[in-house]
Amino acid sequence: MKKTYLDWSGYDSYGMGDAYAGIPATGGAYAKAVAVCMNNKQCQRTGKGVMCPSFRVTGDPAHSTGARVNAFKAALNGELGEDPFLHPQLAEAMDLCVSCKGCKRECPSGVDMTLIKAEYLAQRRAAGGGKWRETLFARLPRWLGRGLPLRPFVQWRNRSPLLARLLERATGISAARALPEPAAEPFTAPASGSGERGEVILLVDTFCGQFEPGIAAAAHRVLTAAGYRVRQALPSADDSEPQRPLCCGRSYLAAGMVEQAQEEARRVLSALRPALAAGTPVVGLEPSCLLALRDEFLALGLGEEGLQLSKQAFLFEEFLARAHQKQPLPLRLRPLPQRALLHGHCHQKAFGAMKSVRKLLALIPELELELIEAGCCGMAGSFGFEAEHQAISLAMAEQELLPTIRAAPADTLILADGFSCRHQIAHGSGRRAIHVAELLAQALDTGTPALEPSAGS
Repeated sequence: MKKTYLDWSGYDSYGMGDAYAGIPATGGAYAKAVAVCMNNKQCQRTGKGVMCPSFRVTGDPAHSTGARVNAFKAALNGELGEDPFLHPQLAEAMDLCVSCKGCKRECPSGVDMTLIKAEYLAQRRAAGGGKWRETLFARLPRWLGRGLPLRPFVQWRNRSPLLARLLERATGISAARALPEPAAEPFTAPASGSGERGEVILLVDTFCGQFEPGIAAAAHRVLTAAGYRVRQALPSADDSEPQRPLCCGRSYLAAGMVEQAQEEARRVLSALRPALAAGTPVVGLEPSCLLALRDEFLALGLGEEGLQLSKQAFLFEEFLARAHQKQPLPLRLRPLPQRALLHGHCHQKAFGAMKSVRKLLALIPELELELIEAGCCGMAGSFGFEAEHQAISLAMAEQELLPTIRAAPADTLILADGFSCRHQIAHGSGRRAIHVAELLAQALDTGTPALEPSAGS
């Protein structure tokens, strides 16, 4: 292993005085990150929690975090030949990893298999083993940002079973799945709000901005009603592509395209530099995107600015729940006498953000909130769209999530902040899940009927 593509310096001191189960011979600090695993087999369990979705659905220890660690140890110890990252044994071990981050929180040793996988994909790509389908998904934010006519093509594909089957043969994207359709108009909003409680930067991710702009609009309204002056994060004046929306780079990182992820991260930092200097909070809506600023950005070698952003970045519900705790928010919310089922995104759970969601929704009078005790929804970004993974993706959702939703009365609200989660719920149950911001915005309106999200999306 000649070099690593991510910054693993945070693990430099690991293993000093610790009873490690053998640090591999090569890989430096990356090898130490792998060797964090102490073989306690907590990843081979069922019951409450997220870790490990692939083991839970297969019951096979070969598809657990611990087995993946063993495969990486073999690779870094030279047991898998000169090109270990192209070895079938490593590919098989990683095949069903959905990068849920469950192991980072629930494993007693804190194994970060999501980041280990990103390095693996980068190493595999450098060795000539990258898949072009991964590149296809990774570049989606860039294509959307350039105004390519993807909406009519996606609509045509979704309405034509023949075209869907032909594209599955050509791309490996499952014909059984409807692809998300880009919105007719992406979200844009001028700065607005009284600013009595200060200013916030609304970082609108690709999924909310390009596919579900109503979520960003709802968040903008709620933050404004809460007394904040809200500004949308936009590319800086010296950006080489000022018309292209900002992107956290997660889609690139999920494909092992680290340089492209770093480029996107630097665009974000450049745009947010004044906000970072002023200490202005950065509020995001999509858990996997916003939490990338708090986690993966630290492994992209972005220096002090990356560290500062990690401290100023908050999920929508985290920001408002914390703000309300300091000083009650001036939100006038009407009663919503309905039951609501809440499904947490895996990354929300990994960062302990679900408590904030529950605290914030407790502000809505008469809302009966219930947390769905489910693991990963199984969609996991592009994973559930891949033809060879589509069935197991649904099997993950069928363990707890989809049966719970199907059993709920039709007037029950379904809440899910994750874009992939909402898509999986719609596909597997025919019910429409909504973002927490949409529910709060609805509660602001005294003359609007209650939401009816149970219809198919």
